[in-house]
Amino acid sequence: MNKLVSIVIPAYNEADNIFVIAESIKKVFSTIDYDYEIILVDDGSADHTLEKIKDYALTANNIFFLEFSKNFGHQLAVKAGMDHAFGDCVISMDCDMQHPPELIPDMIAKWETGYEVVYTIREDDKNLSKGKRGSSSLFYKVLNWLSDIDLEPGAADFRLLDQRVVSVFRNFHENEPFLRGLVKWLGFKQYAIKYHPAARFSGKSKYTLKKMLRLALHGVTSFSIKPLYTAVYLGFILSFASVLYIPYIIYAFVNHVEVSGWASVIMTIVFFGGLQLIILGIIGIYVGKMFMQTKNRPNYIIRSSNIQQK
Repeated sequence: MNKLVSIVIPAYNEADNIFVIAESIKKVFSTIDYDYEIILVDDGSADHTLEKIKDYALTANNIFFLEFSKNFGHQLAVKAGMDHAFGDCVISMDCDMQHPPELIPDMIAKWETGYEVVYTIREDDKNLSKGKRGSSSLFYKVLNWLSDIDLEPGAADFRLLDQRVVSVFRNFHENEPFLRGLVKWLGFKQYAIKYHPAARFSGKSKYTLKKMLRLALHGVTSFSIKPLYTAVYLGFILSFASVLYIPYIIYAFVNHVEVSGWASVIMTIVFFGGLQLIILGIIGIYVGKMFMQTKNRPNYIIRSSNIQQK
């Protein structure tokens, strides 16, 4: 009996990409001696993505879907797919064809040699704007500087996990998981494969600069308390700097050369006020994450699925 490969694909407003990605995967597996199943996770799409998924699922008995009750986000969509994937290994990839299905045989080959995690690193795409490439580079630099994990620039959510690793993932119940960081944190035998990203087949990227910044914050606060230490160190530095200002104040009053005016006072107040807000914001993020976690709400809600028919 052939080994089963489960492929998890999150989809958010990807109606035009469903058939293309599924047929591309089908073509790849026609060249290798493995069984496969595709688990498509509709992340609360507002277009006809779910209808396209259901229509395609009717054409084959190895196409399954999970429908979220609303948009819970890309990371939780991948997590939900892995929670329901019981193949010998599980591959997660995006729906837009930027993760080339042609790389799957190479990933499986490395898995067969004993690697339990085979992840991919996206090589620099010259077709992207300088702003997009710059924000992506900054994302990894900030993440690695402030957190306790070391992610290679370009690390993608296109990865293969052995079922033993996936079974560990099922025990995680973080309300805002950062999967790239969790994969690194888990350990196991890991191997990286570099790839050139293909052009998006249809639609627009869902990762805006705002979402990238939010993902970076989730990554940092999920794996490190360095920002809290940084805030403490910054407080000490500024306090020491303010002490150095005391001799000048005494000199100015003794010699009656103090400068009257409110501009410098206002500037100082605004600076320290902004600094305090930043520090409070950092603390607030950690407290907020604990608050949401203690509620113990489900991380996602499945509205419908055909997986029970397996």
